[in-house]
Amino acid sequence: MHRFTLGVEEEYQIIDAESRDLVSHVSKIIEGGKATLQEHLKHEMHESVIEMETGICNNIQEVQAELTDLRKKLVTVAHENNCRVSGGGTHPFSRWQDNTITKADRYDKIVEDLGDVARSNLIFGLHVHVGIPDREEGIRIQNSMRYFLPHIYALSTNSPFWLGRKTGFKSYRQEVFVKFPRTGIPSYFASAAEFDAYINLMIKTGTIDNAKKIWWDLRVHPFYPTIEFRICDMPLRVEETVCLAAIMQAVTAKIYKLHQQNLSFRPYRRLLINENKWRASKDGIHGSLIDFGKEESVPYENLLKELLAFIDDVVDELGSRKEVEYAWEMIRRGTGADRQLKVFEETGDLKSVVDYMIAETEYGITHHIDN
Repeated sequence: MHRFTLGVEEEYQIIDAESRDLVSHVSKIIEGGKATLQEHLKHEMHESVIEMETGICNNIQEVQAELTDLRKKLVTVAHENNCRVSGGGTHPFSRWQDNTITKADRYDKIVEDLGDVARSNLIFGLHVHVGIPDREEGIRIQNSMRYFLPHIYALSTNSPFWLGRKTGFKSYRQEVFVKFPRTGIPSYFASAAEFDAYINLMIKTGTIDNAKKIWWDLRVHPFYPTIEFRICDMPLRVEETVCLAAIMQAVTAKIYKLHQQNLSFRPYRRLLINENKWRASKDGIHGSLIDFGKEESVPYENLLKELLAFIDDVVDELGSRKEVEYAWEMIRRGTGADRQLKVFEETGDLKSVVDYMIAETEYGITHHIDN
């Protein structure tokens, strides 16, 4: 088996300690975190977003240890600056119009190209990189992996509110992001050469200036030897991020193992996969997805059971069984979206929802820090 290394990028909300609204303090957090967080923090397009990334991890236990340590340091720096940080794919009531765009050539160009589509993209995601043997194998894995994206995405749903409104979605973040070009489920590519030809055409025609402006839900990374999962909402608890990363790693390893045995996973059309993505976005783990083989709608839990059975023969080799099976705890407790909605039903107050999101983000990390 190839060594399926991991790298995780989490996008956190920066929240004012008093108002519970988003606050454009990313520079303060990065400056305050220089001593303890060094190169692990990065700007994003809005100044109320901060990205925290791990180094290259050899296994899921390293991911958990590094994420826990980094999150503890980030929370501490936020508290020192009268801020809080939180998971969640969207902020429940903040208005994008009130949030400042980060001053940088890259973001100036995106806003110039996309206008309010870019300015309104005030969303927070989880990106997971899994190491791949080579780009050719990466494209083969990408083609097969597309089918499983809605299954993984449903577990991550964590953005039921937008601009102070209950949206009727478990993940409204994807409905915001879909306005960007070159997003969503990627097309099928017969080879790395065909993929490169597409990228080169986009650059040659001035459509994009580099391959990082391909914002699909899954992509063979243009510069790193990884496949990058970009579909998930930013979770609340560290354990949820770790579980999602472990599942992504295991499915990647399983598809590779099948290829090594000269077996392939049947590719499904993007049109069909998009139907499942829509269902996952709308209802999360409480809906049904389409089983294309059976040609029927199946409760999500049944498909999760099938997914975990599919990867069962690789999780022990990867040492990730405990982390993968945390998915059943997520089913039991509900996704971040389910829990946000429950707090709102009980309190009728979106600030209470934000309080809950902050507490869950700090859960098990910083019991000693006074909220």
